[in-house]
Amino acid sequence: MDSIDKKILNLLQQDITLPVAEIAERVNLSTTPCWKRIKRLEENGVIKARVALLDSAKVGAGVSVFVHIKTQQHEEQWLTRFAHSISRFDEVMECYRMAGEWDYLLRVATRDIESFDRFYKKLISEVDGLTDVTSSFAMEEIKFSTRLPLSNC
Repeated sequence: MDSIDKKILNLLQQDITLPVAEIAERVNLSTTPCWKRIKRLEENGVIKARVALLDSAKVGAGVSVFVHIKTQQHEEQWLTRFAHSISRFDEVMECYRMAGEWDYLLRVATRDIESFDRFYKKLISEVDGLTDVTSSFAMEEIKFSTRLPLSNC
């Protein structure tokens, strides 16, 4: 990935709807080579998807909850079942296997506390092997970005 690819990716991270001709102009390429670079970045998996970012409050998912999970289960089969189970919950926006005190961290988006309570009850009833589950509610979103820093690539 060269500096032109990084410029293209930065532009696409800001606005995926930019026409290829405009991207090409901004990175000093003609349209066809720019389009070929974008296609190559997609084929190589650098660009994973083209999506719309929604306003969580306006679509009824304005409460962010961070859920910390501990388990005594660390076998490969359990990890696979856990990942499959978690992926079925629409409320789970992100899931990470962690190092340190907690084994997993989830970011959950729900409408309100009652909705989160329903999610929580479903989580603990459907996912076996959880030994501790604790939640923290975000009071205010200070920064949210999907834009990755490309300066270190």
